[in-house]
Amino acid sequence: MSREFTHIDKDKPAMVDVGDKSETKRSAIAVSHVQLPDDMAKYVHDGEIKTLKGPVFQTAIIAGIQAAKRTWELIPMCHQLNLNKVSIDIKLKENLLVEIQCEAKCSGKTGVEMEALTGASIAALTVYDMCKAFSQNISIKETKLLKKTGGKSDYTNS
Repeated sequence: MSREFTHIDKDKPAMVDVGDKSETKRSAIAVSHVQLPDDMAKYVHDGEIKTLKGPVFQTAIIAGIQAAKRTWELIPMCHQLNLNKVSIDIKLKENLLVEIQCEAKCSGKTGVEMEALTGASIAALTVYDMCKAFSQNISIKETKLLKKTGGKSDYTNS
């Protein structure tokens, strides 16, 4: 199978024409990991960090959902999608590793990978922003696509 870039048309940037594609149900799940410093442990209560700006993880969930809905405004070649669902789940793992998963779903002619990745990324950046007054020793370690369904092919990152 030969692969080529889809956002280049005769040596210039171009938005992919999806007009002739069939609508299908599409979904994607992305994850971001944020490593908090050990000395923040004393601020974690009942799986949440409360700051003067508000509850960190709850605010990050709202920010991630908003970002996924606006992906087309942030990434130049993304199509505007009518999302059916965006959900963000945040879990505090061992050693203060924050795992953020974003799931996006739509019925459309193009996939929702970028929406899921954007939602997870912005949620991670929100955790950083809300905790940076305590420490800049916070690291956003990884953002990646875990799974996508719909369209030409499905994908699962094992």
